[in-house]
Amino acid sequence: MQTESPQSLIDRLNRWLRESVTIKLASIGFLVLLLLIPSSWVSQLMEERQHRADEVMAEVAQKWSGNQTISGPVLIIPFKRRERVEKENKQFEIREWTESTYFLPESLQIDGKIDPEKLRRGIFDAVVYKAALNLKAQFAAPDFVALGIDPADVVWTEAHLITGITDLRGISDNPTMTSGDKTLAGEPSNNLGVQFANNIARPANTYDDNVQVRRQSTGIISKLAWQSAADFQTDVSMSLPLKGSSQLYFSPLGKSTSVKISSTWANPSFDGDFLPIDRKVTEAGFTADWKVLHYNRPFSQQWLTDNEPLDGYDFGVRLLIPVDQYQKSIRTAKYGVLLILLTFISLFMVEIMKGVRIHPFQYILIGAALVIYYSLLLSFSEHLGYNWAYLVSSVATVVLVGLYATTFLSSRAVNGLFTGVLAFFYGFIFVIIQLQDYSLLLGSIGLFLIVAILMYASRRVRWYNDSVH
Repeated sequence: MQTESPQSLIDRLNRWLRESVTIKLASIGFLVLLLLIPSSWVSQLMEERQHRADEVMAEVAQKWSGNQTISGPVLIIPFKRRERVEKENKQFEIREWTESTYFLPESLQIDGKIDPEKLRRGIFDAVVYKAALNLKAQFAAPDFVALGIDPADVVWTEAHLITGITDLRGISDNPTMTSGDKTLAGEPSNNLGVQFANNIARPANTYDDNVQVRRQSTGIISKLAWQSAADFQTDVSMSLPLKGSSQLYFSPLGKSTSVKISSTWANPSFDGDFLPIDRKVTEAGFTADWKVLHYNRPFSQQWLTDNEPLDGYDFGVRLLIPVDQYQKSIRTAKYGVLLILLTFISLFMVEIMKGVRIHPFQYILIGAALVIYYSLLLSFSEHLGYNWAYLVSSVATVVLVGLYATTFLSSRAVNGLFTGVLAFFYGFIFVIIQLQDYSLLLGSIGLFLIVAILMYASRRVRWYNDSVH
């Protein structure tokens, strides 16, 4: 029996390593894992750019005016409290101090028009607005007896109205407030005695709807020139010119609150705890009507304690930037591993079915092109928008990989089929991104069909001897 030489054994081992399907699959899997490293870098770059865009919007808001929440008006009427304090030798004294009663309006009507404007800093956009708001409130006569207060102790001369405004820098002109036929003087304040709501951290360019709420008590105090109960006026109106960034919210402080808003902005998002009962959105803008009853929010119509919280039930509109290229780019990058895997599987099927030899380094170069694609997509989307950036980046990548494939795919038909399959993958992912509500359904069906096609194409492969019959 002839013994095989060591050189022959080495040659057989080398040939097995080159031709073994198992080794090829293992090497492809290793390359896919290796390419996860640069893919994660690209994803981090996308998140950094989105964070930078949010920072720019915050900087613009800081200089223009922030998100606005309008709360009020609330009627405040002070009254005197007295306490008898016993002293030594059966002496006593009467201590007197002032407290306040708070009354919410029976009805509150707000009509407003939002004039939006898009500001640009570098390549980043931020949306701001100017709003003209008209508030009309009607108060019921205070029932001091129900609150346990002697009407004789009411200090009518100190009665005043408070209106909460999140960012006082947004008041673009002197607001006008009237009570009956009298014009009221207003003063800004950061201590209104009531805790209103202030939405400060809802991201304007993402789909995340989590809202962080900070209590605040900034706004306007308007003193009422009342001398006695006979001067009480039920009707109050206010004209408020206001600037803000991205969001405009309202607090439903009326026993019946009605809000009507119109704007030329065509991309609104109606947020908060209440949706409009009627809305219309067209390319020319939007109109929206809200109606909230006192049954819908747990606020008392009148109370005595200071710093009563009136937050947590705000509603309004958020002006969205029409093109959210960062969010779409991040969603596209999540399909990066799938695209690389499907491309490598396609090349592997070409290898075993057509007898083509593809070197691992050629796999790496193709994988690198597929990873760099996402960097192209991000950079182009900041200038061209997502759709055009996707088209340009996809065409460039498909053409590059297709031309490179001609160096190891001798058949034009096979190269054309591989290039067409790669183009189909990019087109399929684009459709998934656009059909956001049906992306899971469409993606699952698409992957099922791709697996079925691979099963059918590989049905004649004899995996254990690396041959096709």
